[in-house]
Amino acid sequence: MIKYKYIKRKELIKVLDYNKLENYKEDNRIEAKQAIGGLPQSIWESYSAFANTLGGIILLGVEELKDKSLHAVDDISAPEKLITEFWDIINDKEQVSANILSDNDVQIRYADGKRIIVITVPVADKKDRPVYIGKDVYQGTYIRCGEGDIRCTSQQVHKMIEEIKNGEYLW
Repeated sequence: MIKYKYIKRKELIKVLDYNKLENYKEDNRIEAKQAIGGLPQSIWESYSAFANTLGGIILLGVEELKDKSLHAVDDISAPEKLITEFWDIINDKEQVSANILSDNDVQIRYADGKRIIVITVPVADKKDRPVYIGKDVYQGTYIRCGEGDIRCTSQQVHKMIEEIKNGEYLW
């Protein structure tokens, strides 16, 4: 298991060996999504959760098996189309509150000869927090807890907003 706490955004993507995905499991910094048939809707919950917590990597075209190991699915079709759809949605303020990514944060990589999409999500800057999906900050804000994306309670969102307003940025 890799210790991520002090790994910076640019370094996290370099730490993973994509040809040995079976050595990794979903955790507080890695989320796998098969993306068979298109961009999964649950990607936005993971994006919000990583942005509001420690940051992390979303792997599209990767599945988690019953033993919890990760494996690339058969080559995802048209990854460029998925990336274009991803950028269209993330830049739509009606769907996502803030795009905190740069072009280099979304890449096509190879895992065991199969194409996957790697999305590196940094921790959001104070000015962008909380990062949420949809129009309602209280319904669309998530945090990462272990290997899951958890919707914040209205109290958690309110506390996050107040801490930022008061300069008590605790993350």
